[in-house]
Amino acid sequence: MRPVLYVLSFLAVMALGFWAYRENYTTQGALREVAALQDEIASLRESLAIQKAEWAYLNRPDRLRELATLNFDKLGLLPMAPAQFGTATEVAYPPPPVAADMAPESAPLGLKDPVTISGTLDAGGEQTP
Repeated sequence: MRPVLYVLSFLAVMALGFWAYRENYTTQGALREVAALQDEIASLRESLAIQKAEWAYLNRPDRLRELATLNFDKLGLLPMAPAQFGTATEVAYPPPPVAADMAPESAPLGLKDPVTISGTLDAGGEQTP
């Protein structure tokens, strides 16, 4: 019985050694793949930084102004002026939405006719007819 146990133990150790050997090479392959991906990411980030710098260089205001002046007859672009910009108080905001419980879907209790809401809200939030 003892020799059979020795043989089974030897076979188990050999199987575990083979498994560990395979796992080692699988792990090394995965590490090489991760390193290659990290190198690719680094090169793509470098390329993106270069492209952003080129974009910023090409979008210089003086260069764009010169191009707009040179191509005025084709594009009809005018130079920007400070009067073209507005302030936040000049923005037309939409009126606040009417709450669902105020909508005249059915007559409220005690009323025979449904209530209708008309008019708009002014800038102060008050209703005007």
